[in-house]
Parts: sequence; C-alpha cells; structure tokens
Amino acid sequence: MVEDSDPAVDAAGPGAGGLTVGEVQETDRAEEDGEEDAWDEGDWEVRSIPTWWPVTAFVLSILGLADASYLTYEHFTQGLPSCPATGIINCAKVTTSAQSHLFGIPVALLGLLFFAAMAVINFPPLWRTRQAWVAWLRLAMVVTGLGMVVYLVSAEVFSIKAICLWCTGVHVVTVALFVLVLATFPTVLAAARARAWAERGDDEAGS
Repeated sequence: MVEDSDPAVDAAGPGAGGLTVGEVQETDRAEEDGEEDAWDEGDWEVRSIPTWWPVTAFVLSILGLADASYLTYEHFTQGLPSCPATGIINCAKVTTSAQSHLFGIPVALLGLLFFAAMAVINFPPLWRTRQAWVAWLRLAMVVTGLGMVVYLVSAEVFSIKAICLWCTGVHVVTVALFVLVLATFPTVLAAARARAWAERGDDEAGS
C-alpha cells in the first residue's frame, strides 16, 4: 500500500520554508560533527594524566639509581655493602656469589644502567608525549626489570640462601615501578593517541 503525500507539503516545496534533501543531509552532518567534537573534548579530559603519576615514577627511578650506584661502587672498589653479614641477612655473601654476575656482567652494573634508563623515560614531560611508543617502551622496561627481580630473588632464596638488604631495596623499587606503570598504561597510551590526534587536527586546520 503506497501512502499519499501531503498536498500541503508538496505545494509548499523547498522554496516555501521546506528543506531540500541536500540541505537535510548537510544539517545532519553538522550535528554529527558537533557531537563528535564534544565527545572528543570530553574524552580528552577523561584521559588526562594526574601529575603524581610521572612524579612518583621519576622519584622511584632516582631512588633505584642511587641504590644501584652504591652497589656498583662497592663492587668495583672491592668493598662490601654496609649491612649485617651473619645469618639469613648477608649482603657480602650475595654480592660476592656467582649469581652476582650475569653473562660476565656485574648485576649491580646492570641495575645501574636499568635505573638510569628508567630515570630518563620517566622524566615527567615524557609521560605526556604524543609518541605512543614511549609508553610501550616504558612498559617493556618494567616487565624486563620485574623478570630480573624474580630471577635474583630466586637465586638469593634457593641458591645463595642469603638476603642482601641493599638488593632488596632495588627489588622493592622495581616492583613499585612495575605496578605503577602497568596500572597507568591504558590511560597513558590513550592520552598519547588523543594528543597525537589533536595535534594532527590542528595541523590540518592550519593548512
């Protein structure tokens, strides 16, 4: 059954207050663009990064760097870390064990290099970069660090049968960095992509 058109509308036509098909389509597109812009602006607010995230990560990296620097210094000067040397707590036993080297490289030096790199990538402005690969690299680094912690703690408990307090400090900082970076990764990645999208839009608008 075909519905009859309204004679009044047909008579009025596009020139008598009605809209042509093209005008209707343009109006719909304008409304959709307005809704999309409003959503993007709100979405950007949701994905903003709290200041304490990068500050905490940077401070933890510096603490780990200081700890690892001390252990590296003691290693290359043939010194022994200042901590108890009897019972289960025995820093000397740990730092002079076969497990204190990995592929011929002192573990203390590897820790120093790791935290130096973490201090760089956790420099607060880099948490707000539009380069998404920075967030991915930061995540990969803390995952690697956590794997190293698992290996070293296992060596202390099962092979060396002693615990180094200075090493434990490094392990605690590494785990804290892992938890922080992992928990904030989705927001940091989304913020980087949103910032890249916004800058791309600004470039297109200016061209």
